[in-house]
Amino acid sequence: MPVNSILGVFAKSPLKPLEQHIDKVDECASLLVPFFEATIEGDWDKAVSIRKQISMLEKDADALKREIRLTLPGGVFMPVERTDLLELLTQQDKIANKAKDISGRIIGRQLVFPQPVQATFSAYLKRCLDAVALAKQAINELDDLLETGFRGREVELVANMITKLDSIEEDSDDLQIQVRRQLLAVEGELNPVDVMFMYKIIEWVGGLADLAERVGSRLELMLARH
Repeated sequence: MPVNSILGVFAKSPLKPLEQHIDKVDECASLLVPFFEATIEGDWDKAVSIRKQISMLEKDADALKREIRLTLPGGVFMPVERTDLLELLTQQDKIANKAKDISGRIIGRQLVFPQPVQATFSAYLKRCLDAVALAKQAINELDDLLETGFRGREVELVANMITKLDSIEEDSDDLQIQVRRQLLAVEGELNPVDVMFMYKIIEWVGGLADLAERVGSRLELMLARH
């Protein structure tokens, strides 16, 4: 998006570009589901194609982040602290970076999680992505929060979403333990270097939920100032 059009968006609402950014980030991260499905099916052409889409969306999010940083207004006319918005933006952007790193590492080594681990890993990935989708929903409430002067029903709505984010993170932690246990049970049959990378991927997928929760925490801090 050209800088002048971002300025036009900021003129209407300083929060709208952040919503556009999280939408792009969520779109990027959610592609990990079909990406991992393609690896399980052994369809590496499809996996590579989805990885390219993930990479493209991460670049789009990155470009949007830079433009927002350049054009974000400051001073007394801002309804929220500029530093709060920039910190939110940073955490959002890390989600897209993490999705790109995960897909890149899988493609680089042509890693496929062993069959006994696949179902639990898939449930774990989807639960972590639930956190990203919920963070997106919370950020998309920002405009309404602004209109209500950060009071009333909208604040409760966002507060409830933040509580749900905590709950999703607990679920994803439980699923991560299960995935690790299942991998441990079969790791003796696998290439030891691949196993090491699988544990790293499990950790990075959990990072998606952690980052989404950080977005929620920044939002909570922002609400607390009003």
